[in-house]
Amino acid sequence: MIPINTDALREQPLVSHLLELRNRVLKSILMIGVVFLPMIPFAQELYTLFAEPLLQHMPEDSQLIAINPVSPFFIPFKLVLVLAFFVAVPFTLYQMWSFIAPGLYSHEKRLIAPLLLGSTLLFYLGALFAYYVVLPLVFVFVLNFAPEGVAVMPDISEYLDFVLTLFFAFGVAFEIPIVTIVAVWAGMTTPENLIAKRPYVVVGVFVVGMMLTPPDVISQTLLAVPMWLLFELGVILSRFYVRKDAATDTDVAAAVPSTSTDGVADVADAAQATVTPHSATTKLALAKQFIQQQDYDSASVMLQEVVQEGNVDEQALARALLATLKGA
Repeated sequence: MIPINTDALREQPLVSHLLELRNRVLKSILMIGVVFLPMIPFAQELYTLFAEPLLQHMPEDSQLIAINPVSPFFIPFKLVLVLAFFVAVPFTLYQMWSFIAPGLYSHEKRLIAPLLLGSTLLFYLGALFAYYVVLPLVFVFVLNFAPEGVAVMPDISEYLDFVLTLFFAFGVAFEIPIVTIVAVWAGMTTPENLIAKRPYVVVGVFVVGMMLTPPDVISQTLLAVPMWLLFELGVILSRFYVRKDAATDTDVAAAVPSTSTDGVADVADAAQATVTPHSATTKLALAKQFIQQQDYDSASVMLQEVVQEGNVDEQALARALLATLKGA
């Protein structure tokens, strides 16, 4: 039996929820400010460290420039503010977790808590991978293609925007295992279906790498290959999060006869023997059997139960079959 969270059963007025949400948001903003203020004196040094992957590969007579007169002052502060947000992400996620946790069951808490921690670590890992691996290789490739007579002098504002975009792209791309696990846990797909779609995933990650990275083969490959490997990791880990009722439905569906030799009675007996309260997949299979036997009333009952109990795909198929029955 699933333990019931009694705190979630206590209804609270909407205003109290909004007040709590406001307090959580204010605490998150305050934490960003607490992290931001101590880093302000080191803004120039932080930007120099941030630009190190580019400075190491620039020609000796080249340097970063500032086109806007106020860029030398504001751009380092912009970097510090973004870094403060990145550093405060765990605290922000904790505030979000504290807000939604009272409304969750204990088994949902056991699932979501590790996913929040894992998503944070993966995002940081993606940003670090971009800084230490991708940026040096990209700049080596790009700067060597400068035409003769062209002085390479990137603008500090353009460089910051470029690198932050790359950090965000790799951070989001490294969330693939989390997305895969959530999709399987929610019943939207299965590990077997994901494996069957692997060729499309491989093509898709290279297309995404082409769109999110600069127009060179190196950065595209350096994003696409980790995304593919993370997809494989997500498929492996998602096997531990398959819903038990979905696994049961698959086994039960295999036990239901695909053809009936003794008519509708055999189908009804099989349904009575095998259907469980969560067997939407089985009920969908039985509804198809009833339709083949022209027992449209029983099929309609089964399909209506699937609409109430099934996942998104099952509900869509059940509604389509109900519409067909009404048309008939």
